[in-house]
Amino acid sequence: MKIRILALGHKMPHWVQEVQQEYLNRLPKEFSVELVEIKPVTRTQNRSTEQILESEAKKIDSQLKNNHLTVVLDERGRPLTTLQLTQLIKTEEELGRNIDFIIGSADGLHASIKQAAHHLINISPFVLPHAMVRAILCEQLYRSYTILQGHPYHRE
Repeated sequence: MKIRILALGHKMPHWVQEVQQEYLNRLPKEFSVELVEIKPVTRTQNRSTEQILESEAKKIDSQLKNNHLTVVLDERGRPLTTLQLTQLIKTEEELGRNIDFIIGSADGLHASIKQAAHHLINISPFVLPHAMVRAILCEQLYRSYTILQGHPYHRE
């Protein structure tokens, strides 16, 4: 199984990079997680937020693969527990399908990306900075892997 995290934003703070790498490095090659950073559109006064999000949507679309399940992380998405995320991963792995998780920029994501996604989920009832969402998602993917392996990292 291959999992990709498509994340708008680059030049993340050092602590974000450290957390991402800590958890991604713990994963074996057969549970591959790749972080794909997508440079956000430069914010200017002559472009509306809608125009910016539309441009970013085109960048995201160019990265998506037809045979991947797309999961958008959004504050208005369906709440998902760790065990529900693990079940989603297990189901897709059994179906032989890969997963793309999409994390928007500070302005979020264009409606077209959300509408095209297979799942729209949130990982917290709090509104979180997109950099922190990356770190949390990486940890949760590692946690899901350990659950699938019967490793004692996760405790219920």
